[in-house]
Amino acid sequence: MKLKFGTVEENVVTREEFPLEKAKETLKDEVIAVLGYGVQGPGQALNLKDNGFNVIVGQRKNSKTWDKAVEDGWVPGETLFELDEAAQRGTILQYLLSDAGQIALWPTVKKHLTPGKALYFSHGFGVTYKDKTGIVPPSDVDVILVAPKGSGTSLRRMFVEGRGLNSSYAIYQDATGKAKDRVVALGIGVGSGYLFETDFYREVTSDLTGERGTLMGAIQGIFAAQYEVLRANGHTPSEAFNETVEELTQSLMPLVAENGMDWMYANCSTTAQRGALDWWKPFRDATKPVFEELYSSVKEGKEAVKSIDSNSKDDYRAKLEGELQELRESEMWQAGAVVRKLRPENN
Repeated sequence: MKLKFGTVEENVVTREEFPLEKAKETLKDEVIAVLGYGVQGPGQALNLKDNGFNVIVGQRKNSKTWDKAVEDGWVPGETLFELDEAAQRGTILQYLLSDAGQIALWPTVKKHLTPGKALYFSHGFGVTYKDKTGIVPPSDVDVILVAPKGSGTSLRRMFVEGRGLNSSYAIYQDATGKAKDRVVALGIGVGSGYLFETDFYREVTSDLTGERGTLMGAIQGIFAAQYEVLRANGHTPSEAFNETVEELTQSLMPLVAENGMDWMYANCSTTAQRGALDWWKPFRDATKPVFEELYSSVKEGKEAVKSIDSNSKDDYRAKLEGELQELRESEMWQAGAVVRKLRPENN
């Protein structure tokens, strides 16, 4: 259906328009092979299975993720296979390995993309940057995308709670004439609350910008800046953390999610309202040049090159752990660990 977002009309698919029963009927003859059981794989695979679809998982043996799949109920030789065998068995291949993993496994997957199959992504990276990744799908398969707007953990948690995470969907190649029905059915099957239309390029450029921006990179930077200013001016770690992170995540952001920023402003003290209204534009003006620089780096492919180069190195995991340890052991997040333990629901 067409819905207006502000003044712009967009294509949106809802569960009412495309119910689960219709999705199951659409994919009744398909074998959905979820390749990769890391970030998105568990949530999407389990949701599909619980929704009644024919799902198998492909993962490397003798790995932590293989063991996790077994713990989650996937049975070796029945619903859990090596990646090569799963790709051969599947009619829809959900390519959910990391971007670096997709590049490495592409020759194996490509040989199993026989005519009429569908190649499914949850990120437009591999195909959009095909000159750098080498991922060029055959012309006789559907190439589709469903990108949940959140982590695989959130997708699964919200599904179990009876809720849905909104997702984007895209069609890169419709070889069978069934790509639209296939992608929408899969979007409903993995637990999307609704689906909004995009394309592979727009998905990857917005996603890379968001991850480096307000979703992760910018928010950590803002947290750190405010926390450090408060601590430098004599505030205790608990006070600095509560005023920087805890109140935002536990009290205010849920209100924004439910009703919007304007509603949240209207339901705060007049002192808070005045300060927020006075200061949001200076923060916008200060950070907008950084976002423009970030988007330019994404658009020019620089971020893709950085990601491919770093993620493909043998010591990537070790270096990543070192960078994560720096975050984890910072005073702000050490304070956060104590604050989380003190929440009433944890006692």
